[in-house]
Amino acid sequence: MSDDQCILVLGGAGLVGAQVVREIARELEPQRIVVASLFRGEVREFLHDVRREFPQVEFVGAWGDIFVRDEFTMERRRRLLMSPVYIDKLYDDLFGDINEAYERSAMAQIIRRFKPDVVVDCINTATAISYQDVESLSKYTYDILQQVRQAVDHQDLESMDRLGKVIERNVSVLLISQSTAQLIRHVQLIHRAMCEVKTRLYLKIGTTGTGGMGLNIPYTHSEDKPSASLMRKNAMAFAHTGLMFLMARTPGGPLVKELKPAAMIGYRKVSYQTVKLRGRPQMRFESRAEALDGRLTLRGDENLYERMGKLQMAGVDTGENGFFARGEFETITSISQMEFVTPEEIAHQGVLEIKGSNTGYDVIAAVDSSVMTPSYRAGVLRQTALDKLARLEEETNSHSVALGQLGPPELSKLLYEAHLLKLNYSTLAAVLETSATEIAETLYNFLWEDELLRTIITSIGVPILAPDGKNIIRGPRINIPESIYHEVNISPGESDIWARKGWVDLRPSSLANWQKRFKLMQRSQHMLHTRGSSSITMKTYLPDTIEIGAAVAWIFINEEHGYRIK
Repeated sequence: MSDDQCILVLGGAGLVGAQVVREIARELEPQRIVVASLFRGEVREFLHDVRREFPQVEFVGAWGDIFVRDEFTMERRRRLLMSPVYIDKLYDDLFGDINEAYERSAMAQIIRRFKPDVVVDCINTATAISYQDVESLSKYTYDILQQVRQAVDHQDLESMDRLGKVIERNVSVLLISQSTAQLIRHVQLIHRAMCEVKTRLYLKIGTTGTGGMGLNIPYTHSEDKPSASLMRKNAMAFAHTGLMFLMARTPGGPLVKELKPAAMIGYRKVSYQTVKLRGRPQMRFESRAEALDGRLTLRGDENLYERMGKLQMAGVDTGENGFFARGEFETITSISQMEFVTPEEIAHQGVLEIKGSNTGYDVIAAVDSSVMTPSYRAGVLRQTALDKLARLEEETNSHSVALGQLGPPELSKLLYEAHLLKLNYSTLAAVLETSATEIAETLYNFLWEDELLRTIITSIGVPILAPDGKNIIRGPRINIPESIYHEVNISPGESDIWARKGWVDLRPSSLANWQKRFKLMQRSQHMLHTRGSSSITMKTYLPDTIEIGAAVAWIFINEEHGYRIK
């Protein structure tokens, strides 16, 4: 009996997901398995079967598109893209405030509702995100732009108005069809939800995008080759792996594993059936002879052709990959072609990974063991570089603190605040022995006297907030707040937020915060001579003096929880 009492299988009614569900029920016997898939009908049909097979397990169904907000889960994307209101909402979910998007997310709501111990993600995410016909839409939009330019040149107001509306819609759809932006937000939302409910393990059944073949792959998803869509699918598949690599190195989150089948996955069944295209029966139409002269109509009106009945054929149902005729299946599975692997084999390895076995197929573990890690040699040379920089600073009477090219802006802000404290007080103890109000005035007066340091800070986009909190010293640009506009309104309390994120803050309250940090740093030094190497932890600050890089690293580790775990 497994300790994991609730397991959520995304794509659980699909080809691979269905076998994963069965293997989990057979081998792990959790109290509950939640089967989530796109279509309600396929979920209900599958649950009817597995409830009879495994009566000891509670099966729960969920359905709909998990890549959109909850109110859109039962809507087809094509229909959503027909409405400007829906397009605006999709844009807001993708590029708007992530906290608000999280509350609306269908995927997050499923995870928060069922609180799974394990999430097995069998959705072909790379295909779902990458196949949105961006190439065709981009080419069509560019053609319309050319027509707009011509209309502008000829002062054709009627055409400009008509084309402007087309451009508006096309550009809006292009913005929300960006694969990379969708994938990043998807990963952020699912990781946040799993952290919230304390999911133990996230297992992704991924894809190579090309069934294990290379750039010379002769197959596509019906489009001509070379296929930009297929290459984008491959790019998204491995971008997803990269983001999961980051998930696996993030403290407080679930264990992260990925299995990547590198062959065609098949098959569900062999049958003689009606062929469907985008969920609808495909028809046979009458054939006509036509001369090749003039224009060639690529997509004619189907109503002008006589219907000869539904298109039916014997073939192999490979689930999400499609329904293949005998010739197609025989070709693609031939030796040295894509070949194939069965969903049962994938499910078996997946359950072994859930149990904690080392199957050798976990891609995240493989990447993790292959990346180069920090070295002893680099550690030795680091101090050599720091010593040389310190000598150069002294010889040139300059300040090597921050340029702002390494973000976030908070890094520059903290480094310069620490640098000012170092120049004026040198040690942690000296800062702690002085009142925050006196420190604020001392640093402010010091900056006015040191023109070089003051102008360096303000020239890289970091303003200096005066002790009174009402005035700033600034240069021509300011990095925080970030905005596409040249000016922003100042609302009550917003200057406090901006100061925390990227302004050198000389208010007494800010300096009092530094004093709290220094107290904690001092406290960490008490056990250094009695507990040996075990006393060196992430809470430890070794020097008695203010070393600006070490101090800011301590803040990032202990306040921002930004640290590596491997």
